[in-house]
Amino acid sequence: MLLLRCHLKRALPQKVSCRFCAVMGKLQSKFKHSTYKYRPDGFIEEKIQTKAFQEYSPAHVDTVSVVAALNSDLCVSGGKDKTAVAYNWRTGNVVKRFKGHEREITKIACIYKSSQFFSASRDKMVMMWDLQSSSQPRQQFSGHTMVVTGLTVSPDSSHLCTGSRDNTLLLWDVGTGQCAERASVSRNLVTHLCWVPREHYILQTSEDKTIRLWDSRGLQVAHTFPTQQHIQTYCEVSEDGHKCVSCSSGFEGEGCEATLWDLRQTRSRICEYRGHFQTVASCIFLPRALAAMPAIATSSHDCKVKIWNQDTGACLFTLSLDGSGPLTSLAVADSISLLCVSFSRGIHLLRVDRSQGLELREVAAF
Repeated sequence: MLLLRCHLKRALPQKVSCRFCAVMGKLQSKFKHSTYKYRPDGFIEEKIQTKAFQEYSPAHVDTVSVVAALNSDLCVSGGKDKTAVAYNWRTGNVVKRFKGHEREITKIACIYKSSQFFSASRDKMVMMWDLQSSSQPRQQFSGHTMVVTGLTVSPDSSHLCTGSRDNTLLLWDVGTGQCAERASVSRNLVTHLCWVPREHYILQTSEDKTIRLWDSRGLQVAHTFPTQQHIQTYCEVSEDGHKCVSCSSGFEGEGCEATLWDLRQTRSRICEYRGHFQTVASCIFLPRALAAMPAIATSSHDCKVKIWNQDTGACLFTLSLDGSGPLTSLAVADSISLLCVSFSRGIHLLRVDRSQGLELREVAAF
């Protein structure tokens, strides 16, 4: 009994501590975060610090599922409250709420630097919204028989591609709302879609552990990457369209990786990023302004955001959002900021700090 009490006392400082005080209409919070900095000699520096950051009023009244950047000031998020919220993450203000879905919003796709975006839901519907018009959807897209789990817009914004757990991809004309193409592959339970910049191709991940490249001209499979060992949860394409990154499910370090692929001629695996201990839910390419080298960021159900050297696979920095629950979505906000969604604490604003090497810290939550 005495030994047990000793262990409990030592464990207490590791728990998340939170204090609130009013600061100009906002709440200032103090959470204990663990960060890990990786040195070239292989030594890992661990820092456990209590840092103050701004805690704004929550954007949602229930769990947030997804976030995407609309422009350098605004993001759009959706979740279990069936509401899409346009939010100014610089000021901490809700700009507009969009209600129309009957169930949880699963995906958001924005037409970047415009006022328009799309939302997909467990109600099998996709809706188009405009920040400059009413709170009613401008267009509705109905055609799937199960939850919509993939959503991406063509580079010229004329077409929309959706995917579902019904094994089907649908290509839509944005202007008319009509389905232009339909394709189905057995066991192809779609988890994410991403349109390749300046191309006709669409990248897709699936619960059948497969990554497919579709040609939107006729909606045919153009290439299938080697089948992976675990469910592929997410994918993103680099701005130049030359590479893509995917990530996988897993548990206790088995799986839990992100993989970099060549999208040009060889379409082969380039690099793997291993270090998470639970499902990796999101992976993104970081803008060059964020890091001195090509870099990738991942977020995981293990409450950690990691930054990786894209070329070598080395982990450069880890931010542990203790007490946040699984991290489910990650997006670039601007040239120095990321947006991250957690199951328990909503949306986190993360800032890259290069004053003492590459570091990542939380500066706000909403």
